[in-house]
Amino acid sequence: MVRRSVVTDGTGTGQDLDEDHFNGKEAGIKKRSRVPGVMITQFIETLPEGKSHPDFTRKPIALTIQEGKFAFFKAIVTGDPQPTVTWSRNNGDVSDTSRYQTKYDANSNEHTFEMPNVMPDQADTYKCFAVNEYGQAVVTVVLNVIEVGFNKNKAAQQPTEATEVNFKKVLKRKSKIVAKSEEVEKKDGEIDPKFWELLMSSDKKDYESLCAEYGVTDFRWMLKKLNEMKKEREEEQAQFVRNLSNLKPIHVHADGTASFELDMDLIEPSKSIFLYKDGVMVPYTKELGEKMRHSLKQIGRKYVFSMRDLMPDDAGLYQLDVEDVTMFSTEFKVPAVDFLVKIQEVKAMEREDAVFECVLSNPFSKILWFGKNLPLEQGDKYDIEVSEDKLIHRLVVKDCMVVDKGIYSACAGIKSCNAWLIVEADKDAQKGKKSARKTTRAGGAGIDLQKVAEEQQVKLEKEREVIKEQIKVAKEAAAAAPPPEAPPAPSPAKPKPKPAPAEESTPAGQSDETPAVEAEDEAEITCGLSDTYVHLGKPAELNVMMNKDCGGAWFKDGEQLTSGSGVTITKDGTNHKLVIQNCSDDNSGVYRFVTGDLSTQGKLTVGDVPEFDPDDLHKFSKPVIIRIGQNATFKMPFTPQESLVVSWFRDGSEIKDGGGVKITREPNHSRLLLRDCLRTDAGEIKIQLKNPFGVVEATSQLIVLDRPGPPEGPVETVETTSSVIEIQWKPPKDDGGAAVTNYTVQRQQAGQNLWTNVGDILAEKTSFRDRNVTHGKKYNYRICAENSEGVSDALETTDSIMAGVMILSGPPGTPNVVSASKTCINLTWTPPEDDRGVPIIGYQLEKRKKDTNQWIALNAVNEPIEGESYAVKEVTEGAEYEFRVSAINESGAGDLSPPSAMVCAKNPNMRPCFKDPEDFIVVRAGNSVRVKICYEAEPPPEITWLRDDEPLSPWVQVINTDGMSQLVIPSSKRSDSAIYTIKAKNSVGEAFFDVEVRVTDEPKSPGPIALEQTVQGKVVISWAPSPDQELDDRLYYMVSQHDSNTRVWRTVADRLFTNTYTANNIQPGVEYHFRVYAKNDMGPSDPSQSPTWGANSNRVQKTSNGIISSEFCFERPPSILVPLKVHTPPKGYQLYMTCAVRGCPAPRVSWYLDDVCINLDKDYYITNAFGVCSLYILSVRSKDSGEYKVVAVNPLGKAECTTKLVVKD
Repeated sequence: MVRRSVVTDGTGTGQDLDEDHFNGKEAGIKKRSRVPGVMITQFIETLPEGKSHPDFTRKPIALTIQEGKFAFFKAIVTGDPQPTVTWSRNNGDVSDTSRYQTKYDANSNEHTFEMPNVMPDQADTYKCFAVNEYGQAVVTVVLNVIEVGFNKNKAAQQPTEATEVNFKKVLKRKSKIVAKSEEVEKKDGEIDPKFWELLMSSDKKDYESLCAEYGVTDFRWMLKKLNEMKKEREEEQAQFVRNLSNLKPIHVHADGTASFELDMDLIEPSKSIFLYKDGVMVPYTKELGEKMRHSLKQIGRKYVFSMRDLMPDDAGLYQLDVEDVTMFSTEFKVPAVDFLVKIQEVKAMEREDAVFECVLSNPFSKILWFGKNLPLEQGDKYDIEVSEDKLIHRLVVKDCMVVDKGIYSACAGIKSCNAWLIVEADKDAQKGKKSARKTTRAGGAGIDLQKVAEEQQVKLEKEREVIKEQIKVAKEAAAAAPPPEAPPAPSPAKPKPKPAPAEESTPAGQSDETPAVEAEDEAEITCGLSDTYVHLGKPAELNVMMNKDCGGAWFKDGEQLTSGSGVTITKDGTNHKLVIQNCSDDNSGVYRFVTGDLSTQGKLTVGDVPEFDPDDLHKFSKPVIIRIGQNATFKMPFTPQESLVVSWFRDGSEIKDGGGVKITREPNHSRLLLRDCLRTDAGEIKIQLKNPFGVVEATSQLIVLDRPGPPEGPVETVETTSSVIEIQWKPPKDDGGAAVTNYTVQRQQAGQNLWTNVGDILAEKTSFRDRNVTHGKKYNYRICAENSEGVSDALETTDSIMAGVMILSGPPGTPNVVSASKTCINLTWTPPEDDRGVPIIGYQLEKRKKDTNQWIALNAVNEPIEGESYAVKEVTEGAEYEFRVSAINESGAGDLSPPSAMVCAKNPNMRPCFKDPEDFIVVRAGNSVRVKICYEAEPPPEITWLRDDEPLSPWVQVINTDGMSQLVIPSSKRSDSAIYTIKAKNSVGEAFFDVEVRVTDEPKSPGPIALEQTVQGKVVISWAPSPDQELDDRLYYMVSQHDSNTRVWRTVADRLFTNTYTANNIQPGVEYHFRVYAKNDMGPSDPSQSPTWGANSNRVQKTSNGIISSEFCFERPPSILVPLKVHTPPKGYQLYMTCAVRGCPAPRVSWYLDDVCINLDKDYYITNAFGVCSLYILSVRSKDSGEYKVVAVNPLGKAECTTKLVVKD
């Protein structure tokens, strides 16, 4: 059970009064919190700057937890100065530190209230107070504890009763509903005032049930009087309200509270609102759960009355009054019901149905189901089922998804129970795809609910029999009792007691015996009439018993009856009898017996058991056959009747409307529609017609066709020889609704992936002989069943089946070690001397590490080693191993060879040797020098580095790793150039290697150049040496020549180690220029320019009018002579783009596409012939479209031109 919290705070002494008024405090300023449910009181009117009253940014959350678990509440508060946080409970204190612990985390600013090993008596409403000097904030939270096992002898916690106040002094109500202590004994035939109060606040559809409950049979009179009372009430209400609507009667919620609500537009909002229960005023607060169990909350024009911690005493008539006028009345009924079996936790797989079941102590037509605090109704997602005896209630959550997990609860009256639904994701579902809908159900109560319900039904029947017996005994005792000697008084057993007539009262002076005689002569009906149902054509008998012999008359529908026409009226002493010999429809009606002022009546209904038409019954009995996923429809006509109840059943369980089920009820027929049927929907479909005279049923069958289930396993091996394998299986449990026609057998050879069909077997036979097998080989089989709807899933053999007897090979020769290193051991062996007549497929090799007993296979049996040698690389350096080998044939691995000798995984001793070293390295000055030398040696050698046979300088670093040594000079200088020697030495020998390191930089330009002609056609070029010539012995010179004919610089001499050079073929009339470069390992220097040699070098300057003319100059900046043109070629065509450029010296021409240089792009062919610049594209593409630009640059300037290329599709 769930031990719910009970609030026991004392209530105030009135309604709609300030709470602090009753506590003797001055009321503070109420503030609204941004967090719902938090009440803030500010102590001062204006807060200082930077200061604030307490508030909750995170309030505690209501908790329902199992007994013995760890319960805690967490809260985060704000306020300046820092508020002080305290905790309390309504029904007890929290000072016991062993049960209640308060903690504060300064990092997260969380206040925690912990209850280790929570017990049922700790279920309560708890409060958290945050207080500082400027105000306080209060919030409440409820703890519910689920008890485990049978906890008996516990005193029920009773709420502290509110202080009783005499509210009669407040005002006098106009309502006729008064407290029980003030009730006046009702007169005979007087109707309870509650009846009229409920009628005025109820819908018209509820009038009939209310009349039946309060015994009102004259509907016309009731409606007439009700209209008069409503008119009078509306006139009274109009004094205080403009409009009254949306009257919702009281109902219970999932959180254990009950409420009713209405929309009311008050003319004067200051008018007082009062609540009454059975005529007694109920104190209330504005917020539920603070001081009282009752609250009245206003939201605009809506008024909501709520009460918590429901008890059986809460049942009664609740009324809401404005001043002295009643606005709304509703009755709260608390049925005497409890849970014998509560719902249990359910763990379901995704897309599976989950079932919650419970059993009640008394029949209950409908209970409330909640999921995650939301009400659940019959529909596509949920099925709500009730057993015929109304004791077993069931909730089915269909097609569970992960989002459906949470707490589900069942509420019957004021009793409730809850349990978790845990939904586990389907791990077998493919990623990104929705898993298939499952037909299984998870959960349930885990016990036989039908048995529990039957036992409870027997118990209730016994209780009813006991009560009937007690009533019977009481009646007999009352009948046998002597007449009382006291003055006459109305008898309790009299249904409608009447006061004695005035003329029969005892006159003054008459003796005491006279009243006793008169009381004895009063007639009473000891056994009256009741409603009776009689079968058509059967006799009916109506009896009335009196306490004395007296006459009487019979009436039917207001007309007096006499004997005759099949009706017999007799009297036998005090027994009056009316017998109808052969009942017909005309005999139905209301029969009444009258004697004096007494009367009794009952209704006689004549009818018959419902019947089906034979043709319709025969048609309905034919089975309905559909395929899986299709809809199934059943229709049954019948004769229209009153009080006819139509029910549909599947395999004995009633089918409810909702989800995939649609039930249509018409006056003359009923239709059942089952949508998207599965195999689980197949079974017996039954329709039941029930009326007060009996029950009739008709049955049919629903057959849902589907492909069959897999054959029943396991697959048994009947026989296996060298040429035959015979297997056997069982038929599938589920044939899919259609007979299995045949079985398909497939085979796979072990170690292969291919499946082949080897047989097609008739359904009558469930075995197969495979004659196409090879001796010694293993096979896997799978069998599929087939019917008219398709092929089933396969039944597969669990282990491979070998053809014939296993024949294993003899042992191979002992493995021999060919070589060993730290990473690999090479082995060889010889084939087995006796292969026992079966060919060898390969070998399996095993190893064992020294000081261990475990042999580890280096290859699987299905991955044999094909040769008689193997390189074992799965070794650890320095470890010792031994090896053994077995031969593999079709039957598997054979006998093992003797183990090899122990061998250590290490390299053999060897003299150091260097691997592909570089003997010359050039480094630019300022950069780091890194000389890497790789070597091999065993054992590891000692490494030494020398510089010109001298020890290294301190700033030179040497880094040695396994198999490599590295010399590092962090920031090199020219002086670091030298011969560096590495020396590697171990116990086997030693090795040397020299590396020349040259640290240099780009050389400086040579000195001035002098030209001299010694013979015709030759010019001697000489120059001063570069300043770096003395520092770099690898420095040399290069000479370039330029003449006025070609205007192109070309190299005429290279690798000159002297400072002179003789240029040949010097022609007269041509200008020559020379450049000299100094070069070393880093590259060439800047050139030294020679003076001009040639046509004008020795010409005498001409004078004109005494003015010396300046030398004529041909140099000019670039210019575009012929610009580029716009081109629009089709896609795939050739393109030729050209322009003309002039400039001296000859400009350098660059091509650009959308500002990206394309000179080096292989997709474009670019030429420059004496200033005619061309670009050629073999096949234009869309990406070739864009802006093309030609840029010509020389030392005197720059010129450019652009064009656009558009490629047509």
